[in-house]
Formats: sequence, C-alpha cells, structure tokens
Amino acid sequence: MKISKADALTWFRFFAELPEEESLTVRQQELVMAVLRQIETAAEARRSAIAAEIPGLKSMKGRTWYVGDEKKFPKGCISCLFGSGLSAVRKTNRCNLACPFCYDYGCLDMQEPVGDGLWEIGGTRLTEEDIGLALSIQPKPTGVAYVYLEPFMEIGEYFGVIRRFHDAGVYQHMYTNGTLCTPENLRALGEAGLDELRFNLGATNCSDAVIAMMAEAKKHIPAVGVETPMTPILFDTFLAKKEKILATGIDFINFAELHLNANNLENYWGENLYMHRQGYLSPVWSRELTLRMMAVADRERWPCLVHDCSNATKLARGLNLKAHEGGWFGASGYGSEFDGIPYAAFLPVLEDPDFAFTAEEPLPPGYRIGEGF
Repeated sequence: MKISKADALTWFRFFAELPEEESLTVRQQELVMAVLRQIETAAEARRSAIAAEIPGLKSMKGRTWYVGDEKKFPKGCISCLFGSGLSAVRKTNRCNLACPFCYDYGCLDMQEPVGDGLWEIGGTRLTEEDIGLALSIQPKPTGVAYVYLEPFMEIGEYFGVIRRFHDAGVYQHMYTNGTLCTPENLRALGEAGLDELRFNLGATNCSDAVIAMMAEAKKHIPAVGVETPMTPILFDTFLAKKEKILATGIDFINFAELHLNANNLENYWGENLYMHRQGYLSPVWSRELTLRMMAVADRERWPCLVHDCSNATKLARGLNLKAHEGGWFGASGYGSEFDGIPYAAFLPVLEDPDFAFTAEEPLPPGYRIGEGF
C-alpha cells in the first residue's frame, strides 16, 4: 500500500507512544512496513535525480558505484564485493578519539579485549603462529582488514601478523584516523607488507596533520585512500581542503553512507532518517552528499577514484559473502542493528514538508485510524 505521508505520520506517532513490550498486530506491522518503504522510495528518488546529473557515474557490475579510473578501485573493496568477503582481523579494543558517528560511541571504554598475544580472526582467538595453521587448513582469504578500534594505539603489535599474511599472498588493508601515524610507523607498515591504508578524515574534520600523513603514507604503502562516513560537516570541510587532500596522491576515496545504531543514534536525533531494505538506518542526506561530491569529482576530473560506499553496497557485500559461504539464494548477513523499529526517530522526516512521497493513496478499509484490528 502506498500510504500517504499524513497517515504515515499519524500512525508512527501512535506507534512511538506504545510501550516497548507491546507487540503489533499483523495489520499494524503491514502499516509499519508500508511507511518504511514509502520513506525509502522517496529517498531513492531524490538520489536518482542527483545521480542522473553525473555523466561519469559507473557501476561495478551492479554492486556499487563510483567515478574515476577503475584501475584505482581499492582491492580491499574488490575482495569485499567479489571475493571471500571482508575477513576482519581484530586486536585493539581502544581508540584515542570519540567520533559522534562511531558505532561504539559512548561505550568505547567498555569494548571487550581480544587478549594478550591473541588476535580475533574469523571470530576465533588465534596467536600469530596459528595463522600458518589456519592457512594450511582453510581456503586462503582474498583479503583481510585490520579493524576495531584504532590500530595505531599499538601498531607495533601488527607488523609480525602483517608479514605472515603478506608472505602467504593475502591482500591486506587497514583503517586509521591518522592521528597517531608517523613517518617511522608508516615506513614499518610498508616494509611489513601492508597493501592498503585507509584514513578516516571525518574523525578529525580533515586535519592538516592527518592530510600530511596521507602524503607520507604514499611513500611507503602501495595504495592509500580515504574511507569516512559522509556528513554535512565533512562535505563542507573536504571541499574547502580538496586541493590539499588531492595533492597527497591518494588513490581512492570511499565516502561511506553513515549508518546508525543504538549507540550513535542520539547524536543524529532530529535528522531525516530512512531504512534501506529494513536494514541499515541512515540520515537521508548522507548518500545525497556523497553523490553531490561525486558530481564535483567527475566534473573536475579528480585524479583519484571516488566510491559511493552506500547501504546498497553493504547489501551486495552481504549477499556476496553468503554466496561464498555456500548460503542459499538470497541469504545475507545484512540487516537491522536495532532490536525493533525506532518509530520516534522517523517522525522528523514524516513532519518535514520538503520531503515528499513519490505516490500516495488512501488506506484500504481495516487500516484506517479508529478501525479496530
């Protein structure tokens, strides 16, 4: 059903007032899904209009979109979207920053440690020496990524593991906010065999010191780029500093669609939000800003590739990973990070007169306010 925006607002105001433990009837669930789909469809229409104004917009076999030279598309993303997936290697449970978009915002000091001398790989605690055992038994991953939380908090611990994966021919990329990078540890990473380093510029609002370390990283590591959630603040600052950023010689920029969970939702409360396929919850403006930035990059022919790392891309990632695991058709690990629907979070977008649904129709009998069901 193509519920009207007025009816959607009335119903979501009602749902937002219900006690959390109260379950909805089947028809009420149908109304919820209709509202979420109407918001999502409207958001998609807005983005399609922006994308239509980017002549150089390209698709990576329908799984994601980018502008620029395909040869610079990060191999870490290729592994994620076409290979055996994003194999996470976890070690550090601390960070020196507290970014409002962080999935662990407000609980950074409560992250479970991996354990002294241990690494979490594929959900299993292993030592550096165990990596050879795993590689001798299981299929070699197309790539691994060093995540969670800020690796440079104890970067000296990483060199040995990186060497082992490098010697085995496994592609490796790492994420950092860049604030703890030095010429010495960047050189050591390159010598150990790290293939790709990604800087989260949004963590420091494009700090000049971090930009300088991006240029330094290019001296030692084969592929260097940016991966950062797209926000209005980042959009403005990035454009103001784009010449300095592009002059570093980076190969790619991944503008991620900001998605929210229970930890960081409050930091974006009051923004227009939507859910992609009833999964990731994001501000409507995040991917719109990415596309607008890609339009600038395409028009000005930036020397680096710019990638739209969106919720749609994350869905493709989930489908690809399950396929490589032998999952059934349609199986995916992609889904919502909330236990239920945060109805109140959608009230701002439903109250916004500038956010229009693409089509509306009256509710059928049995679904209208005041009718018992």
